[in-house]
Amino acid sequence: MSTPLWKRVLRVAILGAAVLGLSYLLLPVIPHERLTERMMPTPSRVYARPMVLAPGTRLSLADLQAHLRRVGYRRVAAPESVGRGEFHSAKAEVVVGRRPFRYPDGSDEGGILRVAFEDGGERVTSLLDETGVYHETAFIEPEVVGTLFGEETRDRLLVPLNGIPQLLQQAVLVTEDRRFNLHPGIDPIRIAGAALENVREGRVVEGGSTLTQQLVKNVYLTPERTWQRKVREMAIAMWISLRYSKVEVLEAYLNQIYLGQDGGRAIHGVGRAARFYFGKDVTQLDASEAALLAGMIQAPSALSPFRHPEGAMARRNLILGLMREQGVIDAAEHDVAVKAKLGVRREERPPLFAAHYVDFVRRRLQQRFADEALERDGFDVFTTLDGTFQRAAESAVTTGLRDLEKGYPLLKRKKSPLQAALVAIDPASGDVVAWVGGRDYASAPFDRASRARRQPGSVFKPIVALAAFTAPDAGPLTLATVLEDAPLDVAVEDTTWSPRNHDGKYRGPVSLRHALEHSLNVPFARLGMEVGLVHVAETARRLGVASPLRPIPSLSLGAFEMTPLEVALAYATLASGGVRHGARTTLAVVEPSGRALRGDPVDDERVFGAEEAYLVTTALEGAVDRGTGRTLRRLGIEGPMAGKTGTTNEFRDAWFVGYTPDLVIAVWVGFDDGARVGLTGARAALPIFARFVKSALPLEARRPFEIPASVTTADVHAASGLLATDRCPGTPEVFIAGTAPTANACQRGTWPRWLRGWMGSGQRR
Repeated sequence: MSTPLWKRVLRVAILGAAVLGLSYLLLPVIPHERLTERMMPTPSRVYARPMVLAPGTRLSLADLQAHLRRVGYRRVAAPESVGRGEFHSAKAEVVVGRRPFRYPDGSDEGGILRVAFEDGGERVTSLLDETGVYHETAFIEPEVVGTLFGEETRDRLLVPLNGIPQLLQQAVLVTEDRRFNLHPGIDPIRIAGAALENVREGRVVEGGSTLTQQLVKNVYLTPERTWQRKVREMAIAMWISLRYSKVEVLEAYLNQIYLGQDGGRAIHGVGRAARFYFGKDVTQLDASEAALLAGMIQAPSALSPFRHPEGAMARRNLILGLMREQGVIDAAEHDVAVKAKLGVRREERPPLFAAHYVDFVRRRLQQRFADEALERDGFDVFTTLDGTFQRAAESAVTTGLRDLEKGYPLLKRKKSPLQAALVAIDPASGDVVAWVGGRDYASAPFDRASRARRQPGSVFKPIVALAAFTAPDAGPLTLATVLEDAPLDVAVEDTTWSPRNHDGKYRGPVSLRHALEHSLNVPFARLGMEVGLVHVAETARRLGVASPLRPIPSLSLGAFEMTPLEVALAYATLASGGVRHGARTTLAVVEPSGRALRGDPVDDERVFGAEEAYLVTTALEGAVDRGTGRTLRRLGIEGPMAGKTGTTNEFRDAWFVGYTPDLVIAVWVGFDDGARVGLTGARAALPIFARFVKSALPLEARRPFEIPASVTTADVHAASGLLATDRCPGTPEVFIAGTAPTANACQRGTWPRWLRGWMGSGQRR
């Protein structure tokens, strides 16, 4: 026997009154927070650095257009029709309707900007706004390089109510809740009508839900149609109306409402929906577009303009009719809107971009923020990544590995394929500007740039050279110091270590410069032991190497593993003249409220003198000009460049690290399982480096290395390391002031004992 209707109604009334009364009593003691922030699980967005425009900036017209497209701007036919989120390009000018954007140091209101280019369109010449004022700088919003989702893959862009056009607000209200501003969270008139229908049917078929109730149902409750759930919905809706203003409730609803699917991601909120369906900022929606979104709320799947355009248009026109009846639009506006096409365009979904980098940023952020905060609180994370550099890096790695597999078919493996990592750093700040952790994130998300420790081989030799120039007890060692390249046997832990040069040959006496430029193993093994292996390890530590190192002879030849990031940071200290910077990836984190939190701390410390760092750099310039890195010149890389190849035992790992004063790039190539690559760093890693540099760092952007004031030059006889004479001519060499040789070559008594068999007698300086 069913319960009488009057009893059910009484129960509803009593339960509702109890919940409402309890809520009222608790209201003063519960902290107030914005409803939008309380309810909306919003993924954090990770941005690249913004594009900075200034007269004289080297930027092509084509690159500016490409960036605008990537951040969702639409190209229009005429410059006078450019609105926010749109652009028009001509032969030597781009007119951009910059959208408002919130940067860490404040909001930029955007506006029209005319960007003029020199003939050829390769450099910015002037920036002019719509009022005729010229600007020294202007920003174009950065592109999103990643999104920090949780298990709930809901994509939304939180928009304050004053950023949502009145047309859209009113379109939603006339569709979903016309008396929104009059009722206390529930609408008795709608409830009465719905109750009559439910009684007739004997079950809940009509909810009479207000906009507030819909918000409650979507956020707090399940979608089941029962009396109990309906009572809870009404009670919570009334509680929310007591606690929050109508502005806050409407803002929360418009940011929460479900409006379709983008693949596996649910589109929530009008901000994200405007971008997804129209490629526009929500502020730009017209009456037709506002009505389309408002109409979709009823059934986002059945009314999808992509899959069901006829149904979507019919629903849109119905909403436009309601908007006209309620005075939201006039008859003329209505007639224009109903004749308009749907105007939707499927948003291009770019491939995974900088995914390994985003993972690294996330791991760092997890040291400061809980996962739940990163995945639900909608932070804007501004990073150091340069979009142009990143694309050049990803292309260089992908194409370079493909070329290697094509040229050397044995390298092509289906299981555990050939991999590469690339890290590019600004040595003046430690900012990471490009990061590739592998050839394909989707199939292999492991980040080789920061997590794969591999033997660096000969890329460790510059660290040994720096140790030599800073050794406290080894005497003044210089680039002219003569080292012995002859067979060497060293007893190490019950065995004998016998290093060999790459080609198996010995060259007798060679200068330290020659040994470094040509990457000779035996002289560097001797040098490491002469300056002290503990000192070599300490030098690596001061350069930023954190991986385990042991002071045994093979340390000097790169026998202990390091990550590509560690290698890049060590070389960045050389490029910066002895100032060590920590790797910086995050510039700032902005909360939904607009409060900016600091990013990675600026970590810099002078750990070596500029003079010692320069000695290493000039030798590595020589390695590029005439040593193991000379293939760079054959590949067309001109201008100032220092670099070093690296190849490990049995050719398992291939490296090339190069730098200018403004950019350091470390490249590693190998197999994850440590299988033999069979190629040197010059043949496997260097071409990837060259491809990246050609694309990202044009010749005119490469400035020369600065020579410290205390560095002097003297002509030196290579075989003796002494001052050149007429009898023993030499070539110019650089020295730190006070360390140049004072004795002349080819003079009696000036040859070191072990050199007498070759050159006579003398002494080494």
